[in-house]
Amino acid sequence: MTVVQEDLRALAEQAGRDLEDASALDILAWATTTFGSRFCVTSSMEDAVVAHLASRALPGVDVVFLDTGYHFEETIGTRDAVAAVMDVNVITLTPRQSVAEQDAQYGPRLHDRDPDLCCALRKLKPLEDGLGPYDAWATGLRRDESPTRAGTSVVGWDEKRRKVKVSPIARWTQDDVEAYVAEHGVLTNPLLTDGYASVGCAPCTRRVLAGEDARAGRWAGRNKTECGLHG
Repeated sequence: MTVVQEDLRALAEQAGRDLEDASALDILAWATTTFGSRFCVTSSMEDAVVAHLASRALPGVDVVFLDTGYHFEETIGTRDAVAAVMDVNVITLTPRQSVAEQDAQYGPRLHDRDPDLCCALRKLKPLEDGLGPYDAWATGLRRDESPTRAGTSVVGWDEKRRKVKVSPIARWTQDDVEAYVAEHGVLTNPLLTDGYASVGCAPCTRRVLAGEDARAGRWAGRNKTECGLHG
């Protein structure tokens, strides 16, 4: 690790302590002031809450979206609507291979046979490439979403990518999200009103059942709850 990266890690760890009780907007104000154009927001286009918050702190902020080639039409529509109506710069990342090219190399429906490899090819590698210009990135992770996310820091160090990772709504609940959406008229994916509590790639996402946590509809029936972007 370079000296600069060591400095970034120390900065992230200190900010995580200092900003634990800060508002989401104050956390993003710190991030945009500290990193400027070397800060971006990532969005799955499940909703545009963090993108909207970041646009208030830094109008025109880069919002990075991973187009895996397997998204619901509603997700692509949400991305296009966000780009059209919000003061953000949407950047779409795509995998090195199209779905057809991946099928030719690995066989059809890799997501069924080896979902970890599919996620690595269509999410992890494109994000690694796309985050190159940035020192810090923001996510919409929340502690209440699942046990695997309960320890999410509002600001932390992304060891895998050697970048500062900002999760401004980590302390929010689903009620907080819904209240913000209602107050500010924030765009949300239509699938959220159709039984989906978390929206990912179409082949690996289903509606949730009563009593299930928000991530239960992702890779249902498999020993997998995360794509690898966050751990």
